[in-house]
Amino acid sequence: MTHPHRPVAHVEICPLAGGPVDGVSLRVSVDEFLSSGRCRNANTRRAYAGTLDRMLAELGEHRPLHCLNDQELAYCLYRLWGARSDATWNRNLAAVRSWLDWSRARFGCAPTLPHNMERRHGGSHTESVPSRAAIEHQLSRRDVPLRERAMWRMLYETAVRTTEILALNIEDLDPAARLATLRRDCAPPKRLYWASGTAELLPLLLRLPDGGARTHGPLFLTHRRPGPGRLPALPDLCPHTGRNRLGYDRARILLKRYTGWEPQQIRRAAAAHLHERHVPPDLVSAKLRSGPHRADDPAIAEITKVLAPLRRVQ
Repeated sequence: MTHPHRPVAHVEICPLAGGPVDGVSLRVSVDEFLSSGRCRNANTRRAYAGTLDRMLAELGEHRPLHCLNDQELAYCLYRLWGARSDATWNRNLAAVRSWLDWSRARFGCAPTLPHNMERRHGGSHTESVPSRAAIEHQLSRRDVPLRERAMWRMLYETAVRTTEILALNIEDLDPAARLATLRRDCAPPKRLYWASGTAELLPLLLRLPDGGARTHGPLFLTHRRPGPGRLPALPDLCPHTGRNRLGYDRARILLKRYTGWEPQQIRRAAAAHLHERHVPPDLVSAKLRSGPHRADDPAIAEITKVLAPLRRVQ
């Protein structure tokens, strides 16, 4: 969400007469911004210059400002900083937003960043977004139990929050359509789409020792039955095995132990990798359900294929 403009001096933000200026290049816009009261502080000016110069190198500094569209700018920012730490992302995003606000007020035109391009708030300053190669390596490891591999793969391909995955029941799944319907009180149902990696692992996850398959109850279970006096609520108990629903704390601990990642890093990786494949930002936002954007189910199912594994995962 774009921050409201905070003028430094009236003369600097007064739009030029005649409406949007067609002839202003990106370089001219950036140079005037860096010379404005917004960048009076030398440290701020130096930091903003580093960010904006890298952006111009990607976009082309001689291009007219009015020709730069929203999605192209979004792709550029994700390519440059989408996989970097929260602190790096936030710092560079703030610089670009400040330049956009100033340019819109000064020249009467500037792109608008998508709603889902926001400051990041989860995790430490050194937390990064895993690369596609890192995702494929960790999600295909043979030394990791099937339950964890299936859960991580589903987290990545659905791009939803860990708590939403852990809340799923087997009855919520539609394997043929590669989707699950998450139902919660006082909220509309959510459809979560997965790709071929999850589709391959789910039958293995649901298989029982006698060769049958679980058909009801929580999708992800603990490895042990609850002890006496610790029986969970009936909806959290598997009718086939007597084990209970896996909790968030345990899932987070195991992910950290095996990969060093926090759960939100997998979701951010999915978003970054969709952007890398030039999926429109509004569709990425709809996939993540992180903004006002909505999209038809076929469109979400189609872009989910981008997150399919590069090789078979069994």
